[in-house]
Amino acid sequence: MIETLTSWWEMISQSFEAIPFGGMGVWVLTGCLLLVGLIGSVLPLLPGPLILFVAGVLHTWLQPEAGMSLTGMILLFVLLVIAYVLDFAAGAMGARWFGASRWGILGVFVGGIVGLFFAPLGFILGPLAGGLLFELFFAKMRMGPAVKSTWGTLLGTGVGLVARLVISLGMVATVLVDILWW
Repeated sequence: MIETLTSWWEMISQSFEAIPFGGMGVWVLTGCLLLVGLIGSVLPLLPGPLILFVAGVLHTWLQPEAGMSLTGMILLFVLLVIAYVLDFAAGAMGARWFGASRWGILGVFVGGIVGLFFAPLGFILGPLAGGLLFELFFAKMRMGPAVKSTWGTLLGTGVGLVARLVISLGMVATVLVDILWW
């Protein structure tokens, strides 16, 4: 009986020794970072595209023999830059398109910072209230044009959010395709 249990134990321990736990750990870390990065592409507190970039770099650093190629890393970096440029430009372009003044854009920024303290509703209402109040009090706009420029800010921010999500999905695809198939 003892011999049978001993042989089973040896068989089980040898099978566990054959499993590459280091590689699995790297994949679990990469998968978690990719998931958090995707979530961060729509949540304002997490820098989603940056986390996705770190996932690719970290996977390559921890497993150089099975990591990303130089071309994949460059493409990932270009997508990272595009994601942030589009995100920042979309809100400002939407506000400008609908007639926002510099005060209104500054109000959106200040309202966004104040809105962080009143999460999660403050993420949406903070920039809108900031833009509207700055347009009314500092830019001396009437209610109609101030609301119009605030609507443009909301629309531009929404377009930027969708663009960042699409680019983030492209970044995830770049990491996975480069690691698994290239």
